[in-house]
Amino acid sequence: MAGRAAEPEVIWARPERTGRGPKPAYSRADIVAAAVRIADAEGIDAVSMRRIAADLGCGTMSLYNYVPRKEDLYELMVDAVSGEYELGEPSGDWRADMTGLARQTRAIMYRHPWLTRVMTTAYGFSPNALRYLEWCLGCLVPLDVAPGLKMQLIALVNGTVMATVRNEQAIAERARGLPWSEEEEQAVRGAYLMQQVMTGAYPHLAGLLAASPGPIDADEIFEQTIARLLDSFEPQSDGNA
Repeated sequence: MAGRAAEPEVIWARPERTGRGPKPAYSRADIVAAAVRIADAEGIDAVSMRRIAADLGCGTMSLYNYVPRKEDLYELMVDAVSGEYELGEPSGDWRADMTGLARQTRAIMYRHPWLTRVMTTAYGFSPNALRYLEWCLGCLVPLDVAPGLKMQLIALVNGTVMATVRNEQAIAERARGLPWSEEEEQAVRGAYLMQQVMTGAYPHLAGLLAASPGPIDADEIFEQTIARLLDSFEPQSDGNA
């Protein structure tokens, strides 16, 4: 129909290259690898077809034969770095497996800081996303809960890691723009907080701080967060012997 908008398309169902002619010098994987290199070094905003073409030494327009839209490029990039997961045979201990997976996700997001900017559930059907999901479901076989709850657990673990890393990245980014160290910043903020607590206006907060064992580092907070999340999915005993 004339004037009809383009129909939705899954990049994974699209042929590697639609143009005719001699065998191309580059593959879709080459384009994606270049995009990941640029994003890792300069940030996701630096990624463009022109920039990738310059990196590969080819014409910009020729790349659209391989990757028609920037959204497709992002999906390909997310899938490429998702291939970094080391997914062996499930251990039989679903908590240990999911904790290890959360640690891997956090490490991948740190290796590729742009990932939290572009990752979306819309990319959940790429080859490595399906590999990830299948592995998760396999490691959750011993968990006696409904299949829908298993999907919620997987989504919550991934979402929690992403939110944690985004916050850590924001803190680190802000610290890089300050003329003083992060430790000096936190010391000043901590002193101000204590001044406010000492006014007596925040008795509940004062009680919490008094009972606190002291500063907890980011890794420990991360481990505790994941552990508490997994606790919430443990089947509850009915208390009958």
